Formats: sequence, structure tokens, C-alpha cells
Amino acid sequence: MKASVFVGTSVDGFIARLDGGLDFLERGGSEPHGYEEFIAQVDTIVIGRKTFEFVLSFTPPWPYGTKRVVVLSSTHLNLSTLPGVPKDTVEQMSGPPSEIVARLAASGAQHLYVDGGVTVQRFLSAGLIQNLTITRVPVLIGEGIPLFGSLPTDLLLNHIATRHYPNGLVQSEYEIINPK
Repeated sequence: MKASVFVGTSVDGFIARLDGGLDFLERGGSEPHGYEEFIAQVDTIVIGRKTFEFVLSFTPPWPYGTKRVVVLSSTHLNLSTLPGVPKDTVEQMSGPPSEIVARLAASGAQHLYVDGGVTVQRFLSAGLIQNLTITRVPVLIGEGIPLFGSLPTDLLLNHIATRHYPNGLVQSEYEIINPK
């Protein structure tokens, strides 16, 4: 099974403000930068609860279409009536990343999109991410929620490509050489 991260950050490495705000990402504009092509290759989105709740606040339409969405949370979530979300596309799981990946693989998932700061950090720490696509927005915000946290060991990266866009976005794609 393949697990990938596709994320936007400030140049100083923050994925959100301390209050969870993402307004600084708008600095990158709405120019296409590969997200549509990326999401088309994914069959399952694995997302942390806080990020999921933030996504629910987006104006319709639901950004994931009919793709399977797995919300990671140890607290019970009422997922039966989510306005604007296609029925039976969202489910909840909890547990260590390795167990979640094993359960998803057993259910037929083939390519995971891992999203949410803590979720990305946990999956990276467990060695379960194979690809990182990081889009840096041309802004420094000084403090916020960092993309990366502590790791049990170095993760070696193979640089695949770096692209730049007229609006100032710089996107780098990496393959993790030593995942589990």
C-alpha cells in the first residue's frame, strides 16, 4: 500500500496558525498546482479529527467527492448526518498508524492520502509514508502548527522534482527512501 502527503506550508514550515487558521495559504492563489491530479490517484483519505472538522466548515461542495474518508479519532464522532457529504463515504478509526494501515489494506485500500498535522507526524514517525509533496506559499507567519515533529530516526529523502508557479508557490516532491 502506498501512503502520500500533499500539503501546503508557509516558507517557515507551518501548516496552520496556532488557532488552526489557514488564511495565509490564500497567498498562493487558486492557480492549479497538481492537487487535482494527485487526488485522482488516491482511493482513501486518512485525516485527523481536527482537520476533518475544519474541512466540514468549507463551503460546499464536499472536497473529496465519493472517495472513502477515514477520520482518526479516539472519541466517538456522529458521522451519520454530515451535511453535503455523500452517504457512507466517511468512517472513523482509531489506533496506532500501523494497525490503521493494516486494516485499510485488508479492506482493499491501495493509495492513502494522509492529512492533518498530528496525523502526518504519526504516520511519518511510524515509517508509513512513501511520498511527500510540499508546496511552500510565499509567506512567513512566524509561529503556528509545524508540518514536522520529532522522529525516532532520520528519514532519508530522494528528491523527485521541484516546480515553481507564477504566483510564487514552490512545490517539492520527495520519495522517502527508508520507510518500513
